[in-house]
Amino acid sequence: MAISSGLSGERIVAIVGAGVVGLACAVELLDRGAAVELYERGSHIGDEACSWYAGGMLAPWCEGESAEEPVVRLGQEAVGWWERHTDEVVRQGTLVVAPSRDRSELRRFGQRTSHCAEVDGEAIARLEPDLGGRFSRGLFFGEEAHLDPRNVIVALAGKVLASGGVIHFNSTVEPANLDAEVVLDCRGLAARDALPELRGVKGEMLILKSDEIALTRPIRLLHPRIPLYIVPRADGHFMVGATMIESEARRRISARSMLELLGAAYALHPAFAEAEIVEIGTDARPAFPDNLPRLMRRGRVIHVNGLYRHGFLLSPAMARMAADAVLHPNSRPEMLHDLAA
Repeated sequence: MAISSGLSGERIVAIVGAGVVGLACAVELLDRGAAVELYERGSHIGDEACSWYAGGMLAPWCEGESAEEPVVRLGQEAVGWWERHTDEVVRQGTLVVAPSRDRSELRRFGQRTSHCAEVDGEAIARLEPDLGGRFSRGLFFGEEAHLDPRNVIVALAGKVLASGGVIHFNSTVEPANLDAEVVLDCRGLAARDALPELRGVKGEMLILKSDEIALTRPIRLLHPRIPLYIVPRADGHFMVGATMIESEARRRISARSMLELLGAAYALHPAFAEAEIVEIGTDARPAFPDNLPRLMRRGRVIHVNGLYRHGFLLSPAMARMAADAVLHPNSRPEMLHDLAA
């Protein structure tokens, strides 16, 4: 089944995969005057995309604690790009806290990151009144932001259609078989037939609902075993995540992970003990051995893959570079690797 509103533009580009990367590439190309058709194996947006279970944190400086330099640098494009393309961006920064016994984790986090300010208990209470009195030290990354991934990818799909693109659902077409001048392969793990280096890293998350606590920004709770983040959503919902397990199992959460996520949420605030578990989500995110994304060109197919756990953070930069590679074939965007035809 295809949904369309008519094609416009000149250069025809086919995109396989309508997760956040494919949708961002489609919007970027349409903005630059290309004609775009998207091919999605699911029956609707979010049906088979790990984007549906993302946290939606636009937090490049926090990610510097464990990510490589390109993630921090390229991730700084994210907030501006998303603000140009959606009304969902919330600029409230990120608050990082730790229990007193784990104060060393907080010091280590601060040493490995930048663009943050140390805050005391009073400042934490001003930022998040419901956390008042619970933590005496923290780090505040005031330039970071967050969004609701589910609202955003639906909005991006709508923008693709409004800009003249076409979306084909329930598609099993292979990228190499498409009749288009250029094909972007944004299939994630499904692209291992062409990119054998890809591996799956399972992430598990919960959505809780509580009327007893209010938060206005993502909170990261540091813990030596399982760092936790909680991202506020609308109507008293909170996304709690996320584990990183070297596994390609996509549809099962372990009892251990469930206990650790719930225990960490309770450690942040006891009110979460009474929260309703609205949803449990698991999926496997595509990653290369170095955990960095890549553009890989093989003939007329350009693979955009390996965004690991940074899908919403890095999709804008990857979309920009993919569009440059499509529209200016002789260019050498960063992250681009030419493969044998």
